[in-house]
This record gives sequence, C-alpha cells and structure tokens, in this order.
Amino acid sequence: MVEASPLLKSVLPNHRLVMLGSCFAQYMGSRMQDEGFHVTVNPLGTLFNPFSIAQTVRAALYGNEIEYPIFPADGEWRCWWANTRIRANSVDELKEMLRERYASLGHDLVQADHLIITLGTNVCYKVQHDDEWMVVTNCQRQPDRLFQEWRATVGDVVECMASLMDMLLGANPALQIILTVSPYRYHKYGYHGSQLSKATLLLAEDEIVKRYPQNCCYFPAYEILLDELRDYSFYAEDGHHPGSEAVEHIWQRFRQTAMTGQ
Repeated sequence: MVEASPLLKSVLPNHRLVMLGSCFAQYMGSRMQDEGFHVTVNPLGTLFNPFSIAQTVRAALYGNEIEYPIFPADGEWRCWWANTRIRANSVDELKEMLRERYASLGHDLVQADHLIITLGTNVCYKVQHDDEWMVVTNCQRQPDRLFQEWRATVGDVVECMASLMDMLLGANPALQIILTVSPYRYHKYGYHGSQLSKATLLLAEDEIVKRYPQNCCYFPAYEILLDELRDYSFYAEDGHHPGSEAVEHIWQRFRQTAMTGQ
C-alpha cells in the first residue's frame, strides 16, 4: 500500500476548502461536495498547469491591478484565462463576469482552511496577446498556429509554485496547502512523455513541501492509482482518465489520511 503521510491539519466538517487544478480536482471536489463539505472547485474552469493556477490565484487576490486578456472569437468575447463556457457578447459583460468569479475565489482563498492543488502537466501553451507571449489556461478551440508549446523544467515549476505559496500565505497565513499530481495520463504526449511530465511535477512538489513544511504537504493520488490499483480496468473507457472505482478508492484513502473522525 502506498504510504500517505498524515496532513498537518485534519480536514473537519466545518472547514472551508478550495480545490484548484486538473480534471482530477473536479472529480474529488464533486465527491467532497456530495459529502457535505463547503468546497469551491475551479470557478474559472479546469487548470492543467501550475502557471495557470498561479495566474488564477494572482487575479483572485489582486484583481483590481490586473487587466484581463480578452479577445474576440466567433462573434463573442472570451478570456485566455478562463474556459470556453465563460464568454459574453460584450467586453464589459465579460469583464464583469470575470470580476465576480475572481472576487468570489479571492474571498474563498482568504477564508479557506485548506487548499488542494492538483497539477496535471508541465506542458503549457503560449499565445501572443498585446505583443507579449503568455501562458493560456484554455486554448479556446482556436487554431494551432496561434500557439507555442512550452515544457517547463523542474526549476520553472518550483519558481512558479514558490511564488504561488508566497502569495497564498501572504493573504492567509494559516492556510494548509495539500499538493497532488493528477493520475490522468496525457496520451497526446506519448506515454513516455506523459511520465516525464509527471516526474517533473513530482520533483517540483517535493521541493515545495520541503521549503514550506509548516503549511504544505503532499497527498499521493498519482501513486495510489499507479501502484495500488495497477490495472487498466480502473481507468475510464478512454484509458486515460481514472474511472469511478479509482476515484472512489482514492477518495477513501484521502478520508483515512485527512479526516479525523470521519
């Protein structure tokens, strides 16, 4: 059985939680909501890479100082930092929608007892906006020719995550941050490439836990699926996403690790 170290602070029924990250964060967040926990999950959409997570937190905590990267597409207005469902017929309408979501997330981050961050990949896509290249949260189904692919190194991810930790703890010093790596397999990069991506994230998260031992810990969701379950039958039909049985198994392991008296 994969060893999961006890959390620094147990998750209790009255605690407020925020979950940011990959689609696995969505699965686990939904499971926690079903159990009656007060959980905020990816209000701007799924966040696959650490740079998109850091940008989302920055906009949530310092929204008044940030200009949103809004652009026209298919007769609507969209934002490179949000998913395809967040769009509007006018710039002002979209800005107001973004302001509301970021402000709500900022409030939840300041009030939260726990933040669970699930990194999916170190592969990022950059687009040119206002004459600068920036990492996008979602490619918004725009043509491939607009984007540059960038594979962040361990050092890049550590630098990004350290900046993220400093922002979070500056706003909420008591926040307990749980880091995980998504078990989702990125077949687009090839299975060897997917493993290299996960290895980059695992090494970076290990370094961050060492740097922030009073506020940060690691939960081995990735290792539980690969090393405890060890069977493709635990994946969904696409062979890449964890199946419902795997999500339930990891959820139960998280309960045992994180929830005293649950």
